[in-house]
Amino acid sequence: MLKLSRLTDYGTVVLARLAREPGARLSAAELAAATRLGGPTVRKLLKRLARGGVVVSHRGARGGYALARPADEISAVEIIDALEGPVALTECSGEHSACEHERNCALNHGWPAINAALRDALSAVTLAQLASPVATLAPLRFHPRPEPRG
Repeated sequence: MLKLSRLTDYGTVVLARLAREPGARLSAAELAAATRLGGPTVRKLLKRLARGGVVVSHRGARGGYALARPADEISAVEIIDALEGPVALTECSGEHSACEHERNCALNHGWPAINAALRDALSAVTLAQLASPVATLAPLRFHPRPEPRG
């Protein structure tokens, strides 16, 4: 089963809260209270999201965290990359493969293509869509590519 971590799920909840108030700066404590998540978990998520360029941190009396860009410019793949690292279904489908069998594997070109399609699909989904109280996502439809003719 392909499954995102609970931290990524929680991170998306935190980001959705920020997305509902564009331009707002909320402290980690405010976000924890609003999302009913633990303070240490929210702080950990915000650090990762800031490192990944998804949120920005502001210091001072009017400090807090805000989205780095409008929610409709932040993709699901950016969120996942910031919280889990680059999306990779298998060892050979990531950016830097360390698979000892890759050179002789009959599948080493198939998985990267599938991974690229997954990244494309996740890139098409925005935080604004995820955070919307109304279903804004149309079902994604993938069509098999025609077989090459020899």
